[in-house]
Amino acid sequence: MKRFMMIMFLIPGMQLSMLSFANAREPDAIIDIWPGLAPGETTRETGRPLPRRPNENPPATRVKNITRPQLHVFQPPVEKRNGTAVLIFPGGGYSYVVTDKEGSEAAEWLNQLGITAFVVHYRTKQQKTPTPQTNQKLPPFSERPLQDGQRALSLVRKRAKEWGIKPDRIGVIGFSAGGQAASLVTTRFEDRSYKPQDKVDDVSCRPNFSLLIYPWRLLDEKTEKLNEVITISKKTPPTFLAHAHNDSATPLSSIEFYTALKQNGVGAELHIYETGGHGYGMRPVENSNVDTFPSRAEDWLRQRSLISSRKH
Repeated sequence: MKRFMMIMFLIPGMQLSMLSFANAREPDAIIDIWPGLAPGETTRETGRPLPRRPNENPPATRVKNITRPQLHVFQPPVEKRNGTAVLIFPGGGYSYVVTDKEGSEAAEWLNQLGITAFVVHYRTKQQKTPTPQTNQKLPPFSERPLQDGQRALSLVRKRAKEWGIKPDRIGVIGFSAGGQAASLVTTRFEDRSYKPQDKVDDVSCRPNFSLLIYPWRLLDEKTEKLNEVITISKKTPPTFLAHAHNDSATPLSSIEFYTALKQNGVGAELHIYETGGHGYGMRPVENSNVDTFPSRAEDWLRQRSLISSRKH
C-alpha cells in the first residue's frame, strides 16, 4: 500500500490521486461519430453502465450495449495545448467499454502533456440479433470498432482547426481489445471498412503515430504469427508498445507487431515488463513497475516532437 501511494504522487505525468479515480472528470464535449445510424445498426443507444464489481477499489466503469458510438472530448487548458491529439480506445473484450480506467484517466494523463484527447465509445457486442460481420477475415466482433475508429479519426482530422489540432499530429492509443481495434486502425487505413457517407470520409483515417498497451489477440491462433489482416508496411505509422511478460493476453502480440515494424523500417519502441498482468490501464499494480509505461511513452512522444521538452 505504501508503494502504491508513493507511485501515485511521484511518477511524472501520473499525479492521479485516489480521489481523481473515484471522481472522474466529465468530458468537455460529446460528439456523435456517425451523422445518423451507424453502419448496420437499427438503434442509437449510448450504452448502459454495468454494476460496479465488488471489492474493486478504485472501481471501474464498464458500459455495454453501445450502438451510438461517440467521442468524449477532453482538452487541456488553452495555454497548454500543443496541437497534438490522441484518440483513446478502451478495452472490454468488445462486450463493454471501460470508460475511465482505460479511457478518461488516460485522457487526464494526455491533457497534462498538452495533448487533446478523444475517448472513443465504440460499438459493443449486442445480446440480441448481433450485427453480422461482413469482413470474415477480421478478428471476431472487431469490424464495428474498426469502422467507428476509422470514421472517428477522419472526423477529428476534418475538424482539427476547431480544437486547435495539427492534422499531421493525430495519433491513437488502445488498451486490450481497444489495442486490437487501435492496431487495425493503425494498419488498415488504406482499406475503409464501410461505405463512405459524406465529406468526412474523404479525409485520411491514417494515424500519425500509435501507442498499443497490452493489445489483445493480434495473433493467428494456428500460426502464432500476426493475423493477416494486420497489414504492416513501410507506410504504417511509428508505434510504441507496452506489455507484461505474465499477461494472459500474450505479449507475443506486441512482440510480433514490433518485429513486423522493424522488418519494414518503421520507427518503434517495445517495452516488456516481467510482471503486471492485464487490464491495469493507467493504474499501479502491486509488486510491479508496469505502471511506469506512461513515463516511457512520454519519452517516446518527446523524441518525436509530439510534446514539449521536459522542464529542468
